[in-house]
Amino acid sequence: MKMKIGPAGLGPVKEALERLEDYHALGFRACEIAFTYGVYIKKKEDADLIGKKARELEIDLSIHAPYWLNLNSSEKEKIDSSIERILNCCEVGEWLGAKTVVFHAGYYGKNKDEAYGVIRDGVIKIMEEIKKRNWNIKIAPETMGKVNVFGSVEEISNLVNDTGCSFCIDFAHILAREKNVDYEKIKKLFPNKKWHCHFSGIVYGEKGEKHHKTTEGKEWKELFSNLPKDRDIIIVNESPTMIDDCVEGIKIAKSIRL
Repeated sequence: MKMKIGPAGLGPVKEALERLEDYHALGFRACEIAFTYGVYIKKKEDADLIGKKARELEIDLSIHAPYWLNLNSSEKEKIDSSIERILNCCEVGEWLGAKTVVFHAGYYGKNKDEAYGVIRDGVIKIMEEIKKRNWNIKIAPETMGKVNVFGSVEEISNLVNDTGCSFCIDFAHILAREKNVDYEKIKKLFPNKKWHCHFSGIVYGEKGEKHHKTTEGKEWKELFSNLPKDRDIIIVNESPTMIDDCVEGIKIAKSIRL
């Protein structure tokens, strides 16, 4: 297994290069740039410098698209603006040399049975535009933690099969949504060689995810013991204490010789 671990945040542009150096020193080999509240890297020259530094330090960059997306909105304008936001992330990601744009695909809305087809069509539009612009970046709908939100493991796997998009397996979300993690089912649904994953501790209830929490050592150990050994895996930690959690995860991975 080839595994890279890193946090879900890079911070402000003016601190990015130094932050990448710090991450490298801590052993991080992945970093997800949080555009969750908006795309804050505006200038191509800034993205070029950040991307170059990340490549020098062998840190794989990815992007998390804004939270306010819904490819299954009842309003066409909102679907169109969601597509544009994802494509904007893809453009900046292309400047950065990032591998993946992770996004929340949408909500079920009034008709859950129709949601899949609408979201699939939106993903296809984005994929067509990426191809038209000759970009290399992948888009990755994420498994989601709340039961009323589109993003079960089956739904995301079907999107991959139907559109050729990539995917983000969020193990904390799966636990919150399904109350357990069926690793064997996940391996079968995602036979792909490369996995982009999120992981952290999580607090959840009957309706799923409530909020992320610090990742405990035993949670890292359970994850590592169940990951497939024949994949290239990136693990992005999203906990409130993600730096410390990544350090702990790397330490545990080394202790069990992953």
